[in-house]
Amino acid sequence: MKLDVNVLRYLSKDDFRCLTAVEMGMRNHEIVPAELIERIASLRHGGTYKVLRNLLKHKLLHHDSSKYDGFRLTYLGYDFLAIKALVNRGVFSSVGRQIGVGKESDIFEVANEDGTVMAMKLHRLGRTSFRAVKSKRDYLKHRRSFSWLYLSRLAALKEFAFMKALEEHGFPVPHAVDCNRHCVIMSLVQGYPLVQVQQLQNTDTVFEKIIGIIVRLAEHGLIHCDFNEFNIMIDDDEKITVIDFPQMVSVSHRNAEMYFDRDVECIIKFFSKRFNLTFESNAEDSESDEESDSVKPRFSSIKKASGVLDKELSASGFSKKEQDDIEKFTENISGTDDEDTEEGEDLEEDGDNSTINASDIQKFDTLCLLTKDDEQLNTSGDVEEVQEDREGKQVDTNDQAEDDESEEDENPELLDRLARQRKRAIQAARAGRKTNSSRNAYKDKGGKSSHNSKIQKQMSSW
Repeated sequence: MKLDVNVLRYLSKDDFRCLTAVEMGMRNHEIVPAELIERIASLRHGGTYKVLRNLLKHKLLHHDSSKYDGFRLTYLGYDFLAIKALVNRGVFSSVGRQIGVGKESDIFEVANEDGTVMAMKLHRLGRTSFRAVKSKRDYLKHRRSFSWLYLSRLAALKEFAFMKALEEHGFPVPHAVDCNRHCVIMSLVQGYPLVQVQQLQNTDTVFEKIIGIIVRLAEHGLIHCDFNEFNIMIDDDEKITVIDFPQMVSVSHRNAEMYFDRDVECIIKFFSKRFNLTFESNAEDSESDEESDSVKPRFSSIKKASGVLDKELSASGFSKKEQDDIEKFTENISGTDDEDTEEGEDLEEDGDNSTINASDIQKFDTLCLLTKDDEQLNTSGDVEEVQEDREGKQVDTNDQAEDDESEEDENPELLDRLARQRKRAIQAARAGRKTNSSRNAYKDKGGKSSHNSKIQKQMSSW
């Protein structure tokens, strides 16, 4: 959606009051009813529906009547709220051209009253190019439901905090000016993305600087996780500036080493292809070689500095104590799960109780032996003889199977009794287990339950 700031000239206080009311209502509503907007806005002279109609015309709100009649904010309306708040603070007074588009953000030029040009980054999570936020970011944490506007706000706050802390520790990052909602104001970097550069005067020096930044970040407890030629700015004097920080993680993260090696490999691969920079072939094999370590640093050889930024900024990752607790917990769960799976690994959980496996018959035979021994206990009362019989039965299982088959063939009543016991044994073995019915069970081509399935459900409820 194109950002047209000229609409801001024609918006009144009542318009912004209704936009703020919709924002407040979206804290616990996916779609905010018009009655709630009118109650929160509490306009003096009324006319809430007229204001909502004006906001719909400028595409600042979206009307949705799928579940119930209501409204929700669009990214353009959220942009206007953030821009209005920053203008009232005096951070900037004008918005210029768009200078960058990313998979999760848009970047514009802004200027204050003194004429200083800055960069405004608007986070826009939820685009078709980047919707795997739940698997690639930890913004949600323990939350189940979310909105893209709220996730964009969290991403902006996280990036602003990282930029502030890295600037204080002397890292080459833009100067963080201010932040509001999903909008971050930073200094404009005078340079070009490294991906657009075709030649360098000092290729080796630039490469060492970039690798040194990755190592310094790891020494301070952080990993960039997206350190590539698109997020590195370089000027005419070959000065390096790093951008884009929402995805940074801690060195104590479970995948920290993989992320660190990936950042290093991205830089090495780019310099080898673009600038034909050659590296030693035995850089990975020679562990004691200092030159190879300087070319490709190793995560295990990095020493942390005194100031650890991942704890100060609550970077995503797991501390050693939390990781040990999780491993102990998973070991206890896996131990109990292994016992359950060993007992019922041969049972088919396909929802069909009429099928009988070989393991079911073996378990049934053992149950039959126990029942016969109990009968002998009740009749004779001699426990020692029954124990001797059990030991003899366990040794000569093949002979007993043949004798049982001959007895079953001669006595039909015994066959019926054994069949009933067999069903009871299978039901006891499968008690407490959830049967995984097939996807197409009780469903026809239209996706609705058929008439026979409805009758079966009614009979099961009776």
